[in-house]
Amino acid sequence: MLAGMTPPLHLLRLLRAVSVAVVCGGAGLALAACSSPAGASGKIVAVGAENEYADVLSQIGGSYVDTTAVESNPNTDPHTFEASAKVSQVVSSAQLVVQNGLGYDSYMSKIEAATPSSARKVIVVQHLLGLPDSTPNPHLWYDPGTMPQVAKAIAEDLSQLAPAHAAVFSANLAKFNASLQPWFEAIASAKASYAGTPVATTEPVADYLLAAMGLDNLTPFVFQADVMNGVDPSPQDVAGENALFTGDKVKVFVYNEQVTDSLTQSLASLSQRRNIPVVGVYETMPTPGYDYQTWMMAEVRSIVKALASHVSTTHL
Repeated sequence: MLAGMTPPLHLLRLLRAVSVAVVCGGAGLALAACSSPAGASGKIVAVGAENEYADVLSQIGGSYVDTTAVESNPNTDPHTFEASAKVSQVVSSAQLVVQNGLGYDSYMSKIEAATPSSARKVIVVQHLLGLPDSTPNPHLWYDPGTMPQVAKAIAEDLSQLAPAHAAVFSANLAKFNASLQPWFEAIASAKASYAGTPVATTEPVADYLLAAMGLDNLTPFVFQADVMNGVDPSPQDVAGENALFTGDKVKVFVYNEQVTDSLTQSLASLSQRRNIPVVGVYETMPTPGYDYQTWMMAEVRSIVKALASHVSTTHL
């Protein structure tokens, strides 16, 4: 929960909660049901609250880790997730857990508190990055600085859990870091070409990435936060957002493809009528076909395509 905000960030959407399936997998995060008890394979049992974290867990752990992603459905709102008994079972049996923090996946902490284990290692990305509870934007994986730190922490914890394989985890970490370089270079190239270009958003899903690219998000954060939390923005804020399009003040509209309602759909339609390209972004990694690196690269390329060629990319 974010301090100092009423209603608490992300929790209002629990009023319209939906059920999201737990998916399990090995190194490739294949979509499958959990079919064996924790640890039965002899591998380290790991859980990522969101599939982007589970993917990095899997990349660093390789064949020595059995990874489960709790939230993986790109057609649902992650803010509305409610943990089932199956989720509780999976999390409570994990030896290593990676979760976001900032109220985004608070159900994980509740499960961990209800099933304490001195042997379980938990990486809370918020704490890893040293972020206070008042941090307004929880979508930390869009910040280019986040995953290298997460991957390093994962490699360190896995090495403590399985010291005999520490060299493998270290090598996988180096490979992962190297694989991020094309994404970093694409961000730098976009910033060099388009820094200061005005854009609009529905909510702050990709705000960290937009900032890294040097783009100027003209949508006030109060509007973004209201949409993120399922709160109706004020008429004045809606009018101000509409004016960004009718006044041709922005060059691209970055739209949360994963969470839509009548307001955000009307904004997308208005953007298209004004010939402003729309780029869809996601809160959980689209599957199948992507890992964290290719997903982030695809998002940058979509934004650059909109800026350079005036082409919309509403779906990955």
